[in-house]
Amino acid sequence: MTFQYQPRRTMLYVPAHRMRYLEKAKQLKADSLIFDLQESVPPDYKNDARNLLQKQLSGGQIYQAEKIIRINSLDSPWGMDDLKMVLSTDVDGILFPNIDSAGQLKAVISTLDESGSNQLDIMVNIESAKAIINCESICAASDRLSTIILGTTDLANSLRVTLNTERLALITSLSLAVLAARAHNKFVIDGPHLDLSDFTSSEFSCRQARDLGFDGKAVIHPTQLAYTNDAFTPKGDDVKKAKQIIEAIAQAHESGNSVAVIHNRLIEPSLEHWARRIIALYNQVHQVGQTDLIGPEK
Repeated sequence: MTFQYQPRRTMLYVPAHRMRYLEKAKQLKADSLIFDLQESVPPDYKNDARNLLQKQLSGGQIYQAEKIIRINSLDSPWGMDDLKMVLSTDVDGILFPNIDSAGQLKAVISTLDESGSNQLDIMVNIESAKAIINCESICAASDRLSTIILGTTDLANSLRVTLNTERLALITSLSLAVLAARAHNKFVIDGPHLDLSDFTSSEFSCRQARDLGFDGKAVIHPTQLAYTNDAFTPKGDDVKKAKQIIEAIAQAHESGNSVAVIHNRLIEPSLEHWARRIIALYNQVHQVGQTDLIGPEK
């Protein structure tokens, strides 16, 4: 059994109207770069941002991370022009904001296909109470959808709650998003932490998101990358445990048993899926060359 896993521990929003941000992003250790034409770009800069980003991405500029473009809503004055620009550049995916229903997702995919692309990875922002209620049907609406990214600030406003460090008012919504994503094999990414001066609460939110089951977290500033990457990266002990599980289950099967025992703990076959995901993610994060890979064979 093989396990392919695309790391999306950190998805960094990069405002597209500032050249210095576009240039700096080349050296940053983010798994994904979300070049943003929407929320972080003021209305008077929308057209300039689109033109600047198109020039940057069409000019042979090298970005090591996955490249995603978040466009403005298609019903906005800028959305369709954004979409045309995305189709003219070499990027990995497109992020649609403010998706509230399965019907809305199907409509934007239809518009995308009519514009000439059925290859781009499709991602959506989930950022309202309605979107959370409809999250399962959104995830079920299309195999083209790969990733849902929460907009937790807008979600909190939609819920009329004030966020604290523990984010207690969002826990139900966060868990529902994870459940919907997992039911349909989608990536699910937590929203960003906005207080750039409070590293303690920012790091807490990263580890909370990891423990709730998220694949990663949206990031709004490079200073957040190191500890966000760390929070979602398997550690050596995790990999050691994963290797033991795979080896123990293999030995159990050879002995005619369906379960294994490690240190007096029963190991069910379903844990092999967890173990292979941990190893795949660790390998892809740490990979320098094939000789650096670790796995059960070692």
